[in-house]
Amino acid sequence: MRAGEELPPLEIPITRTLIVAGAIASRDYQDVHHDAESARQKGSPDIFMNILTTNGLVGRYITDHFGPAAVLRKVAIRLGAPNYPGDTMVLTGTVEGVDGDTATVRVVGANGIGSHVTGTVTVTVPGGAR
Repeated sequence: MRAGEELPPLEIPITRTLIVAGAIASRDYQDVHHDAESARQKGSPDIFMNILTTNGLVGRYITDHFGPAAVLRKVAIRLGAPNYPGDTMVLTGTVEGVDGDTATVRVVGANGIGSHVTGTVTVTVPGGAR
């Protein structure tokens, strides 16, 4: 791990199934995450991904890169453009700083309409190994 290191991008197809399954798995039963007609009535063109699913995908991105020993210490994210079915979110990351076996990674998840998620993840990798 070194400051300035760029993580390889991860492309995640945004499917209706991913959005609905993520909402159900995180016990988020808001209709805008599973009912397209309700979402349209509330001003959205379709259902959209919830923040808990996004949080899980960001965590997966970091642990896929740093390996199974990686421990997420802090995830600080903010949502922007919604993730709608049929789009692709591309996660990218850059190591901002390293202190021993702990790194801070700046993460961006972009889709066809803009940045869906931005933030930082603090991750500890025992021994700094991957």
